Amino acid sequence: MSASHPLPGAARLRRQQTIAFALVAVALAGWIVTAVRMEGMDDGPGTALGTLGWFVGVWVTMMAAMMLPAVVPMAAAFDRVARSRATPGRLPAFLAGYAVVWATFGLFAYGVDALVRGADPAFLAWDRQGPLVTGAAVVLAGLYELTPLKLRCLRHCRTPLHFLLGRWRDGRGGALRMGVEHGAWCAGCCWALMLALLAIGLMSVTWMVVVAAIVFVEKATPVGEGATRVFALALVALGVWIAAAPATAPAVTEPGTMHGMPSEAMPGEAMPGEAMPGEAMP
Repeated sequence: MSASHPLPGAARLRRQQTIAFALVAVALAGWIVTAVRMEGMDDGPGTALGTLGWFVGVWVTMMAAMMLPAVVPMAAAFDRVARSRATPGRLPAFLAGYAVVWATFGLFAYGVDALVRGADPAFLAWDRQGPLVTGAAVVLAGLYELTPLKLRCLRHCRTPLHFLLGRWRDGRGGALRMGVEHGAWCAGCCWALMLALLAIGLMSVTWMVVVAAIVFVEKATPVGEGATRVFALALVALGVWIAAAPATAPAVTEPGTMHGMPSEAMPGEAMPGEAMPGEAMP
């Protein structure tokens, strides 16, 4: 049988399972790498993002860990449609386009963080505006869960065939473009959750798991749309709690208390991804 022809039922099912297994395996590897790299680095809200190169590596690994399981239905549907149209082998290009969007989002977030710290390095300090900014970001994530735009983006992510059949483009360039388009819808669905994660502490594996679980439930389970209201209530309540009584907020590391790490590098100390004077980077 030619590889360009649709696969029979059993073979198609095996291929779908292989795609799902591969994406989940990559995500699991991402979780392991992230947990190892971030061990002892969570200093709570306001944790510095380190050098650009270090941040990009961490961010891409995080996105693979957090987002790929929820992408499985779309990736499997894309491969199935590609084979039915005699254009197999385009899935890597589609996933690359998706990754480009989230990498761009990370660079934008890094730039905003750098601008804020450059204007006032102590602005996000926990004894200044840190609790209010963090709480506001979490409240915003909760409120966004209830907006029509969130629902529209979520429905796109939950109905892959509708997107694929309506926006199909042939060739690897077309697959790349479709991946970018799907990534944009996904970012529209999840940007506020990622903002909340950045605010609470990018180095917190606990909050990575929480956000990844929310994303997966919303996108890949039958209760996804209904769950947004529950998540909205929980996020708004948590955000208000952080702003009003940050010391008692659950699962939020108070800056400066995790393994004695400072929230900013002190003289003679290196930030993540930086070498000490006279030392070579590993």
